[in-house]
Amino acid sequence: MLSFLPAPIIGVINSILLAINTVFWCVLLYIPALLKLVIPHTGFRVLCTKLIIWISESWVACNTGWMKLTQGTDWQVIGADNLKRESWYLVLSNHQSWVDIFAMQRVFNRRAPFLKFFLKQQLIWVPVIGLAWWGLDFPFMKRYTREYLIKHPEKRGEDLKATRKACEKFRYTPVSVMNFVEGTRFTKAKHDKQNSPYQHLLVPKAGGAAFVLDAMGDSIETLVDVTIAYPNGAPSFWDFLCGKVPEIRMDIRTQHIPEHLNGRDYTNDAEHRQNMKSWLGELWQAKDARLTGMLDSRSEGANS
Repeated sequence: MLSFLPAPIIGVINSILLAINTVFWCVLLYIPALLKLVIPHTGFRVLCTKLIIWISESWVACNTGWMKLTQGTDWQVIGADNLKRESWYLVLSNHQSWVDIFAMQRVFNRRAPFLKFFLKQQLIWVPVIGLAWWGLDFPFMKRYTREYLIKHPEKRGEDLKATRKACEKFRYTPVSVMNFVEGTRFTKAKHDKQNSPYQHLLVPKAGGAAFVLDAMGDSIETLVDVTIAYPNGAPSFWDFLCGKVPEIRMDIRTQHIPEHLNGRDYTNDAEHRQNMKSWLGELWQAKDARLTGMLDSRSEGANS
């Protein structure tokens, strides 16, 4: 453990380790990714995808390695033992910091299918990692604003078509489709601007989760409800690299997704939109109460 070192030195060490680890595994990942691109055979592409997932899990495992080497964070995790690798999951979580992603990857890695996020289309051009996301079949989405759709009504439904096309790749190997349904990281200013009815959360947006269930309702039957708490306050990514996160708590709960929410058209079905919003509202109300307990008490959990 190097956690005795001054925080700025730990931050620099971890930045270097993260950069080296990312470049090394990304370069390896490019090989099967490019082979998958040039050889249009479904069986071969599935094989390449499995190899890419193995590389990605090794990437995350090495990230976990430098965390354990340099950080003294106390991890309190409940419910991880209920995860299964051979499953198709919809994963919903609250969102407070970029640290959330690293925390979830560490806990989920090799316990559940590899986490895959919906990304903005522009992120495919991010150096090094953009191509890695593409190779991992992360869905790149081009979402249209309401104002744009008013001017261009012919584009209505294009985002759902793109989601369905992206999710087709998920049918051949187990996957955890991740969605931060609040749409952005929690801050007090955003909370007040929304006049959110929740104490610790922003108002959830149903569209992203609904599009996944519309596209993959026959494959995804299980929700993984993740609640992340930082008792000492949500950290910045630099705080995390510097080892200045004393404790991370995570509560993981699995439940069956109601059948009436699967395979419906969120865009054109008003009843379905209301059902999705009501379902998420109930989840978020329970999560808000859970967060109050996680932040206010000395919860006991399993170290990860």
